[in-house]
Amino acid sequence: MTQSDPAMMPTPGDALSSVSTPRPVIDEDRMARNIGRVQTYMDTHGLSFRPHIKTHKIPALAQAQVAAGAKGINCQKITEAEVFADAGFEDILITFNILGSDKHARLSALNDRVSSLKVVADSMVTVDGLSAWFASRKPLTVMVECDTGGGRCGVQSSQDAVALARRINTAPGLVFGGLMTFPKTGAAEAVEAFFAAAVSRLSAEGIACPVVSNGGTPSLFDAHLVPSATEHRAGTYIYNDRSLIRAGHCTEDDCAMHVLVTVVSRPNEDRAVIDAGSKTLTSDLLGFADHGLVVGYPDAVITGLSEEHGVIDLSRCRGPRPAIGDRLRIIPNHTCVVSNLFDDMVFHRDGIVTRVEKVAARGLVW
Repeated sequence: MTQSDPAMMPTPGDALSSVSTPRPVIDEDRMARNIGRVQTYMDTHGLSFRPHIKTHKIPALAQAQVAAGAKGINCQKITEAEVFADAGFEDILITFNILGSDKHARLSALNDRVSSLKVVADSMVTVDGLSAWFASRKPLTVMVECDTGGGRCGVQSSQDAVALARRINTAPGLVFGGLMTFPKTGAAEAVEAFFAAAVSRLSAEGIACPVVSNGGTPSLFDAHLVPSATEHRAGTYIYNDRSLIRAGHCTEDDCAMHVLVTVVSRPNEDRAVIDAGSKTLTSDLLGFADHGLVVGYPDAVITGLSEEHGVIDLSRCRGPRPAIGDRLRIIPNHTCVVSNLFDDMVFHRDGIVTRVEKVAARGLVW
């Protein structure tokens, strides 16, 4: 992780060209357009929208998302949620199985101080553990996580979903809050089939299902193809990244995060070395064979990262090539991980720094 140096920190009014590299920078106008574009889509289709804060980890950005019309926020871990509760957020969904008395203690303290906390579970073990802790405390709302084809967590069938909902519905200290999934991209038909069957079965048993929560950014604009869902969750859309360009979700011009880097070496005609390695760009490939898109040099290939160095193959480039000292912009493969590598995020408009925000939930993985 990259620690900030106060002496190297830009201030509002500074030219972006003076910002020390390597550093991710956020285009205010692109980010605002991304927030507005997605919220308008959700409003048009009558879906509640719950942004996932894992992408930015910054309360001020979540406040902008809620101000645009989002109903609440999605966190992944208790410690993330605590940061946002401290910032005044009341409607928080934690989409992770929570087990163990140490985490239950933190969870119940959080539940006591926010008005609408929800968690998920996909097993009787998780539900029974929550019930044992919350039986004599303020009731906790629990949703059933469903595997609709994503192949991660989740119950495996609508019958299993109903069985677990039944357990939650009768468990001391718990309240059944609905269904939740994180599906694979382009799986709207499978998600709808699963949700529709589960909701029908729940209705037949007289179990109310207040929320049906779908998720994901890559196929976000297919959310209306899952009519059983009442809300959608997405995170990466606020910045966008190279993986979302590939998915057809956005274009290069919609990517609000660029990583500013400097060429520090040109050992030969076909190789450039930049001051950004795995501590900046991450080694998370997301299926790509290289480590980011070099803006203005579409044929350049970031072939390798060590901790502090990135190696760019320029052999396919035609025309002028970057020289030592040139500053480049890179669209990362996966913007969410980049956020977690920096203490602060620099925002700009028209080449001028507008603000610097602390990445408040950075590194909070428990």
